[in-house]
Amino acid sequence: MEQREKRQNIPVPPDSKKERMPHIYVLLFIISGVAALMTYVIPAGSFERVPGPNGRESIDPESFAQVDTSPVSFMEFMLAIPRGMVGASEIIFFTFIIGGMFMVLRRTEIIEIGVDRLARKFKQRSVAIIPVLITVFAVVATTIGTPELSLVYIPVLIPLFISLGYDSMTAAGIALISTAIGFTAGVMNPGTVGISQQISGLDTYSGFGLRLVVLIVIITIGSIYIMRYAQRVKSNPMKSLTYEEDHLKRSTYSDALSQPATRATKRQLAAIATLPIFFIILVYGVTQLGWFMLEMSGLFIFMGALVGIIAGLSLAKICDAFTEGFREVLMGAIIIGIARSVAIVLEDGQIMDTIVYGLGTAVGQLPSTLSAIGMMIVQLCINFFIPSGSGQALVTMPIMAPLADLLGVTRQTAILAFQFGDGFAHILFPTSGYFMAALVVAGISWSKWVKFFVPLFLIYMGVGMVFLIYAQITGWTG
Repeated sequence: MEQREKRQNIPVPPDSKKERMPHIYVLLFIISGVAALMTYVIPAGSFERVPGPNGRESIDPESFAQVDTSPVSFMEFMLAIPRGMVGASEIIFFTFIIGGMFMVLRRTEIIEIGVDRLARKFKQRSVAIIPVLITVFAVVATTIGTPELSLVYIPVLIPLFISLGYDSMTAAGIALISTAIGFTAGVMNPGTVGISQQISGLDTYSGFGLRLVVLIVIITIGSIYIMRYAQRVKSNPMKSLTYEEDHLKRSTYSDALSQPATRATKRQLAAIATLPIFFIILVYGVTQLGWFMLEMSGLFIFMGALVGIIAGLSLAKICDAFTEGFREVLMGAIIIGIARSVAIVLEDGQIMDTIVYGLGTAVGQLPSTLSAIGMMIVQLCINFFIPSGSGQALVTMPIMAPLADLLGVTRQTAILAFQFGDGFAHILFPTSGYFMAALVVAGISWSKWVKFFVPLFLIYMGVGMVFLIYAQITGWTG
């Protein structure tokens, strides 16, 4: 790569020669190994499971008891990654289908046509598109609670922003941060706020006003942060964190605006006209029928095949495109399974509940003025082990809701602490499956994403603390 850049007289950033962080496979394997060792140190314990909201399993917060220790054996550790693949099969399959479907769309050239038109429209004011997209994606996520849609957005955004003179990090940042913003604010998020309020005995979606203010504030901060980064990249491409990785993308898309406008054929126009129909079906399925990754995968298979046929691709070319797309996201799919192995190890060793119980108890030891912030930090730690918003709500809120009563914190504030602790960590911790898959789709290493995102993450944690202090001082009940 470096020699190719030199031959084209394109400077190579000085830190591109060596990756400082270990490979993500190695990092996740080490984390899984540490989790296995923890099962020999941390006492095993368990909560009783009881029926929860929407027919999902929750815990009885009064039922924690120590059980016989069951440290993870070498054989169990050896099988953790294969079992992780099986346990995360829905999101792994979803990742493959996303890759295959978008490769079919690329073969039809309708993505290039759409990118060309958008790029020309926003050529003179390209940075203005960033807050618009962030707001739209955040509103979708805060309403239907699916940050996984970032996997859908990234393949479309990358060619657009490369052609406008930005980079892959800008595109991935818009998709991941906007969906995390909406998911965290949770104005009407059924998977986190809805479930948490049902567990806590509160009216569903009460506290709408303050959550809407949270959404506006974090959208504004996220938009400014990404716009500043994007403007630095446009003024000096060498400042791009993905400068080297974007070499082939730049050669494909960066000259698009210097060429005559792309004209679509009648078949391509017909294919483009079908896309809104599929999007409407997707939104209806997710919001009204409870669709998740399995159903969305089936829809995307059908979408890729039908759009390909309408655009004039042969069945053989459609199949080849799916296969090529599968190859491009293979690493992301493997990462998801390895990440899932961490939770499997903790569950096999029966220390997951012990960790949750211990962290919840630790909050009870804090001064009352710090209780809400302590809850946020605890939820942040738990998210590393339970990287699912609804799953974390079902495990932690039965503990945090009554604990809030004892600490003089309103249950509404406890839920807000859960939202801040849970939401942003989904695009930071490598145990988050959809997030790691999104990075692979974008062609970005986890270490470079951390360099890009951690400053904003710390800002968001500070914002969360301010809102929690306000909620605790005012006795916010919604």
